[in-house]
Amino acid sequence: MSATRSPKVSERVAPKPADPQPNKKKRDDDDGPDFSTLLHAWIESHRASLLDSLRRLGKQPVGSFFTCMVMAVALSLPMGLSLLLNNVERLGGSWQRAAQISLYLNLDASTQQGEALRDEIKNMPGVADAEYVSRDQALEEFQQQSGLGEALKELPQNPLPGVVLVTPDEVDKPTLEALRQKLAQMPKVQQAQLDLVWVERLAAILKLGDRFVFGLTVLLVSALLLVIGNTIRLHIENRRTEIEVIKLVGGTDSYVRRPFLYMGALYGLGAGFLSWGVLAFGLDWLNDAVTGLAGLYGSDFALAGVPVADGLSLLLGAVLLGYIGAWIAVARHLRELAPK
Repeated sequence: MSATRSPKVSERVAPKPADPQPNKKKRDDDDGPDFSTLLHAWIESHRASLLDSLRRLGKQPVGSFFTCMVMAVALSLPMGLSLLLNNVERLGGSWQRAAQISLYLNLDASTQQGEALRDEIKNMPGVADAEYVSRDQALEEFQQQSGLGEALKELPQNPLPGVVLVTPDEVDKPTLEALRQKLAQMPKVQQAQLDLVWVERLAAILKLGDRFVFGLTVLLVSALLLVIGNTIRLHIENRRTEIEVIKLVGGTDSYVRRPFLYMGALYGLGAGFLSWGVLAFGLDWLNDAVTGLAGLYGSDFALAGVPVADGLSLLLGAVLLGYIGAWIAVARHLRELAPK
């Protein structure tokens, strides 16, 4: 019987072939979570930080509004001055028209010759437009503007020449001077006159304004960074104990920093919208006085509003400033928040 039972015993105690599946599962566990799991966790972490920042700002609506309003005023000043400078440049008329070249023709030049010369000049490179003013038109305009109509009627003949007004394509002093010399050599042209004095003065004033706006922008951006940095610092101090506990249980610096970065970006977004509204309202309010003044001078000039592209740039810049200010504030205080 022992001989007959031994094979059965050996069959019962014989080792079975190893199952390869547990090793495979173990290797899979050692590799860690897959990319989709990590991406979902990353998105969920950012969503939670954003909602937490919104909730904390919502708990202090008055303080949050005034912080955004202070930032909006600082953003509106350089942007508003820049828009006003653009309107002043447009008020001066087109640069091409301001730098017209006046061609005074000989007194013996007929109207047909003047019109032919105008058509020839129109087709020249570097010329945007040309207009011919006949001798009779010039005399009539002079009589109306000078108030010497009766005295001019006593003259034996019209002393004014015909004029061709040439509008260049671009305003560049060397190019304009070369064009003037070329036009002065054309037949029936007695004199070619180019007056760029007031154009150069206006360009110098606008250049000074641009530099002033740039310097003001640098100062106000620095002030904005200080404002948002101080605001974020107060939030950090209010949550100091919570942050120290998070770092004790293994929270990373990026995890601690993330809610404050969202908070700074939200402050910037609110300030950008408020600044856009302030600029739109201010320009519309100022436009009534400007159109009234322009009407007294026979002009239909009106201030242009805030272009959509400039408004979007303002929003983006405000968000970036809020984000950068929050980053600087958190980076400065993060070392102090290490658990002791």
